[in-house]
Amino acid sequence: MNRNKTKKLTTMGMLCVLAYAAAAVGRVPVVLFLKYDPKDIIIVIGGLLFGPAASLAVSVIVAIAQMLTISGTGVLGCIMNIVSSCSFACTAALVYEKRRRPSGLASGLLGGFICQVSVMMLWNYWIAPIYMGYPREAVVELLLPAFLPFNLIKGGLNAVFTAVLYHPVMIALRRSGLVEWEEGDR
Repeated sequence: MNRNKTKKLTTMGMLCVLAYAAAAVGRVPVVLFLKYDPKDIIIVIGGLLFGPAASLAVSVIVAIAQMLTISGTGVLGCIMNIVSSCSFACTAALVYEKRRRPSGLASGLLGGFICQVSVMMLWNYWIAPIYMGYPREAVVELLLPAFLPFNLIKGGLNAVFTAVLYHPVMIALRRSGLVEWEEGDR
């Protein structure tokens, strides 16, 4: 394995650990059984640095680790975590990969926010009745007063905190030698 692949793998492992720690320590109850945690911020930073496939990999690894340790939501919760994280992080990383400048970052985070809210509203409609053991009609009544505000808060916090933290984290990772400097970064 060459040196750059080793650095990337090491950095990805570090991002997995940090995202898991954020999920384990930073969970804040919001509404019903829904809890906000800041792991998606770390997952999207990995995607912004290494591309959408990195976001996918970290999302899957962290969701499985959560399912096996700190989560009581089982396989359905794991799937929902992966879908939620990927809809935000992979979308943002994909847009940023095409336009690697501040406007691309802003567009990517906005796109990730919109995608996450939209996708999770659909998944809550489809999966929440199974997960919660409620009839679909009862879940539909919760979509606007509970699920939508939660998803707006979650996506909004993820986008804002990522916008604030991305540049300082990128600089720190580049100064540490874990991520290569790009032209114009110094």
